[in-house]
Amino acid sequence: MLLKTFGWSFAVTALGLTAAVLYGGWAAFGIVAILSVLEISLSFDNAVVNAGIVKKMNAFWQKAFLTIGILVAVFGMRLVFPVVIVAVSAQLGPIEAVDLALTDKDRYQELVTDAHPAIAAFGGIFLLMIFLDFIFEDRDIQWLRRIERPLAKLGKVDMLSACVALIVLLVSALTFATHAHQHGGAHVDKAETVLLSGIAGLITYMIVNGLSGYFEDRLEAEEEREQTADEEAQRAGGKPRPAIVLAGKAAFFMFLYLEVLDASFSFDGVIGAFAVTNDIVLMALGLGIGAMYVRSLTVYLVREGTLDDYVYLEHGAHYAIGALSVILLVTIQYEISELITGLVGVVLIGASFLSSVRRNKRLAEHEKSGGGTVNDQPVGILTR
Repeated sequence: MLLKTFGWSFAVTALGLTAAVLYGGWAAFGIVAILSVLEISLSFDNAVVNAGIVKKMNAFWQKAFLTIGILVAVFGMRLVFPVVIVAVSAQLGPIEAVDLALTDKDRYQELVTDAHPAIAAFGGIFLLMIFLDFIFEDRDIQWLRRIERPLAKLGKVDMLSACVALIVLLVSALTFATHAHQHGGAHVDKAETVLLSGIAGLITYMIVNGLSGYFEDRLEAEEEREQTADEEAQRAGGKPRPAIVLAGKAAFFMFLYLEVLDASFSFDGVIGAFAVTNDIVLMALGLGIGAMYVRSLTVYLVREGTLDDYVYLEHGAHYAIGALSVILLVTIQYEISELITGLVGVVLIGASFLSSVRRNKRLAEHEKSGGGTVNDQPVGILTR
């Protein structure tokens, strides 16, 4: 099972590291290996959140996520995206931007750094909306109940997530963007850029999430109607009618949502990679290997039913998303080590995993004592 799920990741790792040695020797090998570990550590929360969505898809769309999706993730976000940023910010043509990335790496890194406030605002607000929609929803299972219970009550207010996100964006633009550092140490007012990029991130989230939610609801309603129709048709000796088209639309928009989500998660990895190297080829190899493992880990979590067994993992991942969104917005002005970014996610997910283990152990002991099932009582950090 492990080899079947991670087989392609192992193969891509071997090919990527071999290509690195051929491209730049053993020094390049070391850089690609470091970037791969960096991407995996920064994106583990991405895998957990993705798994919650992928488990709703059939085998076809899960395979598409691992094939078409990985092409978008590796070539789109890790290779093309940085070049597009340079082309747009420096008003260059695509060919000129690629030439700059390959021949003048210092200038290329400078242009990407100058575009960072826009990237951070877009990704930060998109990820913040994911966190807010999760934390404002009333759930049967709560991890940090002292926090989640009152926030779930507040979540009954319409459009609260969007209002909070816009307030955070405005504060970020006024606090960080007006004092953002340009390359070379000079100050530049990026407030307008941050506001526009943040609003674009908010709009993107609302459109893609709204469409995927709409078709998911339609699919559930249609499945109920089809089930009733099938029973009636079978009693009358007829054939049931499939709902393939609707299922395809629902799966497509969930797939689209996954790709936008992955793009937002990859921002910190792409920007952080410049702390290791400004060689776009090595960057694409290292981040691409890491992205492949994240996708394999997503499918592994789905097939093993890990999210069902460890019920607080999804909570921990969303808290990690909230922390990452704040970190991205703060980096508009201040530099934050990738080590801190990665550790925050690992600590939160690790804590949620341990809480899940303790919960499962407590429930098992209760059942052994003949108590039967009990209502879920979280045993997280703040709920003891």
